[in-house]
Parts: sequence; structure tokens; C-alpha cells
Amino acid sequence: MISRFDETRLQTLFASFAGKRIAVIGDVMLDRYYWGGVSRISPEAPVPVVDVRDESIRLGGAANVANNIVTLKGVPIILGVVGHDNAGREISALYRQIDQSHNLIVDADRPTTMKTRVIADSQHVVRFDHESREDISHTTQNEVFAALQEVITTLDGVILEDYNKGVLVQPLIGNIIALANKHDIPVMVDPKFKNFSEYKNVTVFKPNKKEFEDALGVNLDGDGQLEKSAAALRERIGCKHLLVTLGAKGMFLYDDDGVARVATYARKVADVSGAGDTVIATLTVAFVSGATIREAAVLANYAAGLACEESGIVPVKLEALYNKIADDMFEPSRSERTAR
Repeated sequence: MISRFDETRLQTLFASFAGKRIAVIGDVMLDRYYWGGVSRISPEAPVPVVDVRDESIRLGGAANVANNIVTLKGVPIILGVVGHDNAGREISALYRQIDQSHNLIVDADRPTTMKTRVIADSQHVVRFDHESREDISHTTQNEVFAALQEVITTLDGVILEDYNKGVLVQPLIGNIIALANKHDIPVMVDPKFKNFSEYKNVTVFKPNKKEFEDALGVNLDGDGQLEKSAAALRERIGCKHLLVTLGAKGMFLYDDDGVARVATYARKVADVSGAGDTVIATLTVAFVSGATIREAAVLANYAAGLACEESGIVPVKLEALYNKIADDMFEPSRSERTAR
């Protein structure tokens, strides 16, 4: 497994990120935050009273994946569904702020998915969700697919970002994969439980450990169980590369070249929200820019570490990612610098 980059190789890869066009298809969300502090317990019930000092909104879910592509200098083409509501309009407004076009299909029969988090003194107190998990209608499925057909020949990659909110459903999943494969465009999948086995013949299939365990009904902690289960899953769905994220234990990669592991690079963990979005975005941008899957996995793991250092959903910027890797791989140690 690659653990270090030649500096010239790293510079070449990062320079290639600019302008890569990647369709992000899936469950777009609005993340709303209330920030404050706790100094007392409510007299009405034994719960903390949060004195709200600030409020913010951010792009979440597939929209956050797209935002990460933007900060890596790529060009996302977001294909998703929102409701005819304020949250949907806020997502559109956020995209206009980062000067990115989008193709958000408005479905008046369902709400925009919105997650509201209350953060008090840097602690995540509670989250409440507004959403529908019903499958989108056949009409809306056709609109999503038609939007992809319009841009397919301009793309370098496709990401399917599934949060089981009803956008990625059959037969839409199969139609998207078939269209991308017809045009030799890499398809990267961030799956969830409901459609886990529907993503057949994709380039990269990237579940996390819990999703993998839930979908297959296995415990991956047993001796050799991860390797055995990975082989069985890869045979079942026919993916070229299977990448399992393991949280603090890094990543596990299984493909034709065998098994490889990537150690985690997180320095401190403030919030894991959005780390998976950062992984799939970075992995895809790197891969379509010429990185091997092993190189892309290392870059994505570094990016996840940076994302976990921030509170709330924060996309990783290209410069910060490059500098973190360069500091680890190319700079002399603190003691060596001091000695000089």
C-alpha cells in the first residue's frame, strides 16, 4: 500500500484536479445549525437550555459532496430533488454563492431534506430532521435521468450519493450505471442499506463499516472476516474496487491487486459529520485526475482527517489538503528544523 508520495507526483496530481467535471446524483440536503452555550437546566424539564448565539446553513448530503468538489477546484454537476419550500430555495441560493450551476428538480409533493443540529459549547446536543423517505415518482426519476443524459458526454466521473431518502431507486440506479458505463465514465458509489446490492458493475463501491455489516448481517471484527466478506460482496456486485471506511482504523481496499490498508491521518476529532462526503469527493476527483485507486485512497483519507477537525459540515480546501500531506511527507521534522 502506498504511504508516501514523491513531491513531483503529488504536485502533478493536484494540478490536474482543476476543471474535472463530476456529476453528483443523490440526496441533497440542507444542514441548519444553531450555535450557543449552556448555563442552566430548564425548569420545565430536566434538559439543558441552549442560549443561541448564532445560526448558519450549509450544503449537506450530496450537496456537500458537490461543495467539496468545488473546493478541490473541480466542477460538480449536482442532480437532485428538492421540495417547493424555503429549504429548497436556500440550497439554490447557497449554490449561487459559490457560482455553481445545478439541476435541482422541484417536487412539490415532498419536502426538501433538512437536518437541524444544535451545538452548545462545541458539543452536539440534538439533531432533528425534516424529510420524506418515500421513493421519488417515476416522473421525477425520468427528469433526473434526462438531466444526466444532457451532460453525460461532458463528464469525467459520476458519484451516486445515497442516503436512503428516496432519490436513488431502481430502475434509476441501473439506468445511470448503464449510461455511464456505455460512455466509459467511472462510477463511484457511497451506498446505504436499502439499495446496497443494487449498485452492480461500478468502478468504486465505498460503504462504511456499519453499512457493510448491516447489509450483509456480519461482524467484520472477526479474524479474517473483513477480507472474506469483502471478497463475497465484490463478487456479488461486480465492482472494480471495494473501499471500506473504518473510522479511526482508516480504510480497507480490495480489488484485483489484492488487499491494502490505509491508516487514518486524523489529528484531532471535533465532528465526524460530513467526513464520508469528503472521502467520496476527494477519492473521485483524484481518481479521474489520473491517480491510482491506492493513491486516491490516501488523499481521501487525509481529507477525511481534515474534515473531522472542524465542527459542522465544512468542505476541505485544496490548499489545506496539499499542505497537510506536504507537511507529513516532505518537510523536515520539528527537531530537524530547530537544529538548523
